[in-house]
Amino acid sequence: MTRELPSRARVVVIGGGVGGTSVAYHLARRGERDVLVVDRAELTSGSTFHSAGLVGQLRADPTLTRMNMYSAELYRELQRGETPPGFVECGGIRLACTPERLEEIRRQIGWARTMGLPLLEISPAEVRELFPLADLDGVRAAAYLPTDGYVDPSQLTYALAAGARAGGVAIATHTRVLGIDTENGRVTRVRTDQGDVETEIVVDCGGIYAAEIARMVGVRVPLVPMSHQYLVTDPVRARDGTHLPTLRDPDNLVYFREEVDGVLMGGYERTSRTFALAHGERDAVPADFNGRLLAEDWPRFEEITENAVRRVPALADTGVRKLINGPEAFTPDNEFCLGETEVGGFFVAAGFCAHGIAGAGGIGRLMADWILDGDPGLDVHHMDIRRFAAHYRSPGYTLKRTAENYETYYDIPFPGAERRAGRPLRVSPAYAWHAGRGAVFGEKAGWERVNFYAGNATTATEAHRPRGWAGHDHTPAVAAEHLATRNAAGLFDESSFAKLEVTGPGAADLLEWLCANRIARAVGDVTYTQMLNARGGIEADVTVTRTAPDAFLVYTGTACGTRDLAWLRKHAPRDGSVRIADVSGAFACFALWGPDARTVLGPLTPDAIDDAAIPYLTSREITVGDVPVRVSRVTFVGELGWELSCSAEYGAALWRTLAERPGVTPGGYRAIESMRLEKGYRVWGSDLTPETNPYEAGLGFAVKLRESDKPGGFLGRDALLRARDEGIGRKLACLLLDDPTAVCLGSEPVLLDGTVVGRVTSAGFGHTVRRSIAYAYLPADRAKPGTRAQIEWFGETCGAEVAAGVLHDPAGARVRG
Repeated sequence: MTRELPSRARVVVIGGGVGGTSVAYHLARRGERDVLVVDRAELTSGSTFHSAGLVGQLRADPTLTRMNMYSAELYRELQRGETPPGFVECGGIRLACTPERLEEIRRQIGWARTMGLPLLEISPAEVRELFPLADLDGVRAAAYLPTDGYVDPSQLTYALAAGARAGGVAIATHTRVLGIDTENGRVTRVRTDQGDVETEIVVDCGGIYAAEIARMVGVRVPLVPMSHQYLVTDPVRARDGTHLPTLRDPDNLVYFREEVDGVLMGGYERTSRTFALAHGERDAVPADFNGRLLAEDWPRFEEITENAVRRVPALADTGVRKLINGPEAFTPDNEFCLGETEVGGFFVAAGFCAHGIAGAGGIGRLMADWILDGDPGLDVHHMDIRRFAAHYRSPGYTLKRTAENYETYYDIPFPGAERRAGRPLRVSPAYAWHAGRGAVFGEKAGWERVNFYAGNATTATEAHRPRGWAGHDHTPAVAAEHLATRNAAGLFDESSFAKLEVTGPGAADLLEWLCANRIARAVGDVTYTQMLNARGGIEADVTVTRTAPDAFLVYTGTACGTRDLAWLRKHAPRDGSVRIADVSGAFACFALWGPDARTVLGPLTPDAIDDAAIPYLTSREITVGDVPVRVSRVTFVGELGWELSCSAEYGAALWRTLAERPGVTPGGYRAIESMRLEKGYRVWGSDLTPETNPYEAGLGFAVKLRESDKPGGFLGRDALLRARDEGIGRKLACLLLDDPTAVCLGSEPVLLDGTVVGRVTSAGFGHTVRRSIAYAYLPADRAKPGTRAQIEWFGETCGAEVAAGVLHDPAGARVRG
């Protein structure tokens, strides 16, 4: 460890746990030598030293799976080196004790196939051979991954630290950060009790202290230190040179791994407990809480212990060596907090949610790429620190969501499952109307959104109820709302959509640079476009309306607002020529769509609404009833209609005016989803990601590559030119399943000639075409109409065929009225 603190370091990493040392190790591996790691005590003295150390690779998310797979690869490499981390590649077992859990592991086996992981379904007898201590009463089957294992968290940290030091990184322990200085929105200095360090980049790897560190620069990191317990037993089996695999029994909330000749056992109890919350429920970790544990809490561990003894009866007659109770940093959605914040140069790698050991290697590599290249190189939008909207500044709300997340850690994520904590919070002006008429709400980014109206179920049949998980929360109301929109007029509350104002003399130039389509059109024009990164990947999928010569309104997805806002601000000039504001809550937005939409709206306004007055993809101001409205001729369902926006105080009146017109059927987001699948409209975060470009996604029509179309080009243009010249290797294709009752949920493997070539990005049932629809990226030469494919669906293989173009109204005649 360094004895004298340097006066300057290009990168200062705060926190000497497994996250901080991994970031430093990978920075050094990339050739960045000017790095300083500081820790308030010794390395591993935060949450790392008491972590259970399981290394499981497969997750529902392909990005996290890739990160964990890299971690396992790195740990194998380090194990062969001079400072081995104690990695034991013993394999991992996940038990299924219910029919639903068995379906889940078969679904996971499908995910594993898309990632190249050798996950297998094994019988109870095979489990007994691998883990002879287990009583397998009630076990139906299990999933087994032979490349999983466990690692010693402290040894891993010291192995990473040794590698970092060998690469030129300085490490200063017993160095407490007192403050972080900024200038013009960027970090400039880290102040410590051992002296000040000038710097360009700070990486907050503070674990349970990360939120406290971030507050030094006015940044909110929404995490909660949760008390997590596990015990270590006396010997239960003689060591014979073999290793027990790790064992997870999610139906009983417990996990196991060997610990020398004993067993380590822990779990996720239904009665969680936090650690170190001050008034207002804000984290307040004591200044001297270094290398310490919490008091044993046996009553709270009782259910976990009883479940564990039923699964491993030998524990009943085995002594307990110790009960470990230590705080772990959990986030409200069980995803990491990674990336650069709104303060330039201030990065975060925290909120590891008890699976940070498995992810540490991948986290370090991704963060090093992000810091040095300005781009993580992977789709990490669901881990991006910028995903959290303003309501997560509330410690109380953060706590409610985090506690619920912890207590449901092992629950099966059935489709339609909704979080309940902290609701309702953000509501539309029409919320009371919806609630009073039987709306069933979903929640997204804190917003209450209508999924469907229960009363609409009486107008449809059960003819197309899907089998399997997709049928769990099936309701014929969705079909009714879908068909009413296709045949007459549907009304949808889209007030939750994020709305960003970009104004000022530099607004047009900024948007022209960030958007792949032409933005600076006539006032009143609406442009559908993507914002790209330097690799040509899609960072945002938006519509942009020019409301004045120097004013634009950007509409984006409900959950995308804070991230897209940060993207705009990151690239905005610093001279004050552009002002960017989130005005999402200031406006209500309702969509009126369907062949009768003009018949419905016409009598409500004195203004002309025909094609000449409001052509497709234009916007203008009119009045509807008593309300001043901006009406935009756009659609996300493939029908004639408009999105009507008004100031929020008029929202309830506008909704009533529209919803109570004869021939109008109010509907919800599930009907919108069904209709957009039929039209082939893409969704950001699944069909579109930072790892896909517009040509792969079938959005080349929204790209203006020619200099004459976009003088000066745009961000990502060079990458798209290369992609075009080299040829597109894959394309997003629409697949129709042979069995209309087999409805995919997303991430299912797609096979061509028996070989896995991709995974389902989004899927559902189209009530107009009466088919099960799935989208997936296929090799470009096979993404042709008529190509036969197979989709692995809960262990079954379902036939499918690439569709011949857009399923509903391929010519777009209905959209144009």
